[in-house]
Amino acid sequence: VTENRSDLEDLHLYATPREQRFRRFASLEFEGQLYMTPYDFIQAVTSDEPKHAKKWRSLSKQELNQILMETPPVWKGSSKLFRNLNEKGVISYTEYLFLLCILTKPHAGFRIAFNMFDTDGNEMVDKKEFLVLQEIFRKKNEKREKKGDEEKRAMLRLQLYGYHTSTNSVLKTEGEDLVPRSYWDTLRRSTSQALFSDLAERADDIASSLSDTTLLVHFFGKKGKAELNFEDFYRFMDNLQTEVLEIEFLSYSNGMNTISEEDFAHILLRYTNVENTSSYLENMRCSIPEEKVI
Repeated sequence: VTENRSDLEDLHLYATPREQRFRRFASLEFEGQLYMTPYDFIQAVTSDEPKHAKKWRSLSKQELNQILMETPPVWKGSSKLFRNLNEKGVISYTEYLFLLCILTKPHAGFRIAFNMFDTDGNEMVDKKEFLVLQEIFRKKNEKREKKGDEEKRAMLRLQLYGYHTSTNSVLKTEGEDLVPRSYWDTLRRSTSQALFSDLAERADDIASSLSDTTLLVHFFGKKGKAELNFEDFYRFMDNLQTEVLEIEFLSYSNGMNTISEEDFAHILLRYTNVENTSSYLENMRCSIPEEKVI
């Protein structure tokens, strides 16, 4: 069964910009929840629009299990992981938010990021701790939800999270009107407000109702019993940043070893809120009249 995007296009009206982008690039659906493939994710962070208009292809349980069976362990990770997996992987919306955080995190902050997941401080991250932090991502994202038809919002949450979310939160409500500078600032603030036992109990409920994903199997093994140490976590983050940078560079280099300053400016402007980029590009051309290439 395939479902045309236009059939549920009105849900876009109730989605935040990031939710809209995820829905636009996602290509898979399993039990009502949308997923990106690794290829979809690369496209989402390196292209303005999907190359082709897609339909959400419904995965069978057997197809999903086969994809997960072929997922390599974390020690086999590389800076070509997402390209090698290509269409053979599933990435949930909360994992999409996590991966976006990684792409904008400086290496100096990798340890801070790891400590946010290592809630019990044993220098290892297990599957439950990973799900706990995903739950915080979800809670913070819900605070930015657009108001509107609650039935439509419920349908959208089912697409993004795989279950109907309740309005009850395990997090305290003080300071909810503050706009965090980044998700990692949010995590630091949220984990200081929440009792780990409450979140861990919630993670057990979520784990029992949601399917495994490529990242969960990659990090914690097919049985979910493995643990992630800092070295593996650092390597994954570094590899992902390297892979996306290389893909961006190659998309402009046309097989050459350099790109132009203008191409580099296009890459930078992609991550801004600037709509009319022509004046910025003209300023750059005036500042660098002679192309030196990068």
